[in-house]
Amino acid sequence: MLPYVAEFLGTMILIILGDGVVANISLTKSGMKGAGSVQVTFAWGLAVLLPAFIFGAASGAHFNPALTIALAADGSFPWAQVPGYIIAQFAGAFTGGIIIYLLFKDHFDATEEPGTKLGVFCTSPSIPNKGRNLLSEIIGTFVLVFGIKGIGQVKNIAPGVDKLLVFGIIVSVGMSLGGLTGYAINPARDLGPRFAHTVLPIKGKGTSNWGYAVVPLFGPVIGGLLAVGLYSVLPW
Repeated sequence: MLPYVAEFLGTMILIILGDGVVANISLTKSGMKGAGSVQVTFAWGLAVLLPAFIFGAASGAHFNPALTIALAADGSFPWAQVPGYIIAQFAGAFTGGIIIYLLFKDHFDATEEPGTKLGVFCTSPSIPNKGRNLLSEIIGTFVLVFGIKGIGQVKNIAPGVDKLLVFGIIVSVGMSLGGLTGYAINPARDLGPRFAHTVLPIKGKGTSNWGYAVVPLFGPVIGGLLAVGLYSVLPW
């Protein structure tokens, strides 16, 4: 039971901190409005790093269905635990989205642009093109998962340093590719809060853009599987 609780809580914290920074820099009357993309990319890296330190020993700190599926596919994680992990991750992400709404409700009310409100919860492309948007999510997640697997090549790594390296991978992906699709690289991170946006009584929220949701759902899974597939055939 503990691993599933850890995945739920860890993903919830990830969304509180990650969606929280987007709310901070974009919603009207926020004290940090306009801070910019550098704050966002570093904050998302920290949003993964902090719960990873807390829950890494309990669950492996996946917080991402694409990573869970990829690790099961290469035999380093049991398939029997995959459904429970994925349910916990999506539930944690949904809960995190609700908490962000409760925290920033006054700022949501003061913000007129529906797209800005949606952007707090989930990703969207800067230029809609499903094929290239999908490719961006595939490649971003490939780099994430391949990098995580590659940490195993670091000899005599000190405990905890692996979490810092994952932080570096996420910040790098965000700074290099984030402007294309918002770098979901995690189906739960996108779809959990997107569902929260759908059901919450957000003033003037507009559509939740579910037509785009196939990209952050399938792109990360494909990218993760490609990463472990290549990693497994290289002559290390």
